[in-house]
Amino acid sequence: MSTAAQPERLSHPMVFINLVVEDVRKAIAFYRALGWHENEIFRDETSASMEVSDNIVVMLLENSKFSQFNDRESYTPGGPREVLNCIQLTSKEDVDTFVSRVRDAGGKITREPEAQGPMYGAAFDDLDGHGWELMWMDPEALAQMGG
Repeated sequence: MSTAAQPERLSHPMVFINLVVEDVRKAIAFYRALGWHENEIFRDETSASMEVSDNIVVMLLENSKFSQFNDRESYTPGGPREVLNCIQLTSKEDVDTFVSRVRDAGGKITREPEAQGPMYGAAFDDLDGHGWELMWMDPEALAQMGG
């Protein structure tokens, strides 16, 4: 049996997540309430750029703008889930704080914070129904598991 060599992994200095939203102004307010920062250079009436961290950016695109980049049918709130994004946080307390921010901003908590083995996490839907998970991994428990 022949095993093909795996290609060298390329560097990815940033990750951009593009989300279709119904109302970009409401989406901006929601994500600002979570502590994300808007990069106003990449913004117009139908789109915005929210910096999650130094390496992760969420682009909020109203359907008219989103359809310029994609010729397939767009996501509709409440429809089938295409993707579930997950953000690692630095502590259990950060997970709890983030969940509080989501609640205060009008998001829907889909899984309350809970321990799951060496992880502690929760999940929520944003105003447009996009799914997000939050998780913290206990480094001591992972070390014991050999991870």
